[in-house]
Amino acid sequence: MRKRILVLLLAVPSLTARAQYNPDIAARASFANPSPWSVHFQLTAIDMGHFAFPAKYSGPNSMVDTPEHNVTSLTTSFFLGRKLWKGAAAYFNPEVSGGRGLSHATGMAGFPNGETFRIGDPSPVIYTARLFLQQNIPLGHTGYIIQDDDVNQVRDSIPIQRLTISAGKFSLDDFFDDNEFSHDARSQFLNWSLMSNGAWDYPANTRGYTFGLVAELFLKGFAVRGSIAMEPRQANGPDMDQNILKYHGLTLEAEKPFTIGGQPGTVRLLGFYNLTRAVGYNEFLQQAKQGDSTNAGVFTGETLSHEHGGKYGWGLSANQHISDNVGVFVRASWNDGKTNTWAFTEIDNSVSAGLQLFGKLWKRPYDLLGAAGVLNGISSGHQAFLKAGFTGFMIGDGNLDYGHEGVFEAYYLCRLFPHVFLSADYQWAHNPAYNKDRGPVNIYAFRGHIEF
Repeated sequence: MRKRILVLLLAVPSLTARAQYNPDIAARASFANPSPWSVHFQLTAIDMGHFAFPAKYSGPNSMVDTPEHNVTSLTTSFFLGRKLWKGAAAYFNPEVSGGRGLSHATGMAGFPNGETFRIGDPSPVIYTARLFLQQNIPLGHTGYIIQDDDVNQVRDSIPIQRLTISAGKFSLDDFFDDNEFSHDARSQFLNWSLMSNGAWDYPANTRGYTFGLVAELFLKGFAVRGSIAMEPRQANGPDMDQNILKYHGLTLEAEKPFTIGGQPGTVRLLGFYNLTRAVGYNEFLQQAKQGDSTNAGVFTGETLSHEHGGKYGWGLSANQHISDNVGVFVRASWNDGKTNTWAFTEIDNSVSAGLQLFGKLWKRPYDLLGAAGVLNGISSGHQAFLKAGFTGFMIGDGNLDYGHEGVFEAYYLCRLFPHVFLSADYQWAHNPAYNKDRGPVNIYAFRGHIEF
């Protein structure tokens, strides 16, 4: 039996960690010692498995009901940044990934491994994850703050009130729904529906990246950001649709920091509208009743569609420190569910809540303990589609006795050495893929992470 892979993590700052205003350093920030380069690295290995579970039947995209063990994934990333001219920097992230997910990344909408892509070939592949230019533009006679050297962040003095424009290749969740306690599968919860708003079908290729433009407005006391980004040509596809004027994803988010009892918190409200080649569930089912199922492959990403489908929705995300060592979060999201899932995962509505405990409570200052629950659902048209025996690119048991998909997840992150982390993770999945005829599933994982 292969050795279970050691695990990860430092409470790693997120890829787009925001510099916070501190009046004690703002006056000195213009004298910050900028560095022209930022160089960082991460390696995350996850060994996952599940035990046998009851299932009345299985379909093309079902999680296998027999035990799966030693299912391994690996990602390695370099984060290179270079300061250009005043207020500008360029970032390049080559990445290598390999391995596979449970049941080849099918069988659950809230899939249990956030480091696994929906790719059949487990061989390691090198590719460009991010390549983008970022420009900070001061607004008025603003002060400056120090932006520390970090992942995709060059040390520099940046305006407090500013417009930040990022253009190129990136992941939209680098910028949006940056929940402090539930966002990074390399250091926090592993489940897809706890990484971001589950019903936000955000533009991305199979590996989670897109090309686009993000504009962020930072003012004292709040921030607003919006984006336009390419959509894949096919559902869950690797290639992006070059006709961005016709097919694209629009996202808008407002962010408001606040304090309760002297402890910091943040609330974010997100809205999105996607125009893709998606097909409507009800329209397809009407065609299928008349003997025309030619668009079935559009839902699985196997065929190209010439349709023009829209999808809109919203997401609410909030995190709050209860004390210096305890934090909580909640999320709720929804989309209209009329057209097929195109890029993220097959969730049309989702609610989640959880907490994170910091290891200072038990004299392990770099350790983390987290626990959360999430409830996912799909629209009536999506239910009828699965009930009729059709499949999307992630779920489809050949039949459906509908029930909300529920997941409970708990993890413990331990720092073994500086920059080296090991964590153990447990997930309990009720009604996997919204099917009361299957499950529950007990899932375990071991995660190893190195970062510097």
